[in-house]
Amino acid sequence: MAAASRALSALRLAAAPGPPPLVACSRSNSNRAAISHLHRQLYGRLYPVLLVKTDGSTVRLRYREPKRILMVPLDSSTLPEAQRKARLRRQFPSKPKAGVEESFEGIDLDTYRRFWKK
Repeated sequence: MAAASRALSALRLAAAPGPPPLVACSRSNSNRAAISHLHRQLYGRLYPVLLVKTDGSTVRLRYREPKRILMVPLDSSTLPEAQRKARLRRQFPSKPKAGVEESFEGIDLDTYRRFWKK
């Protein structure tokens, strides 16, 4: 009899109207699998960003992607010739020159004999 009443009370609890029991719900959206940054093509709002101009001045503006700093690229055609060449040298350094190889002809090997394994 007690087992039957327990079964009936369990059925009444399962069929009781009202909100479902609290369950941890995880909604799948674009932020769920993001590890390094949000993988989106379009963002739903504008974000505050610091814009750095070529002369070094800064302006705060609202940008469509969440970044901290935006830098305007420098137009090298407006620079004087000397500065333009200096920038190109820094950007594309020349290949390192091969140094003179050391020869082991003048080394006395007896001075290093104590380091050899016997």
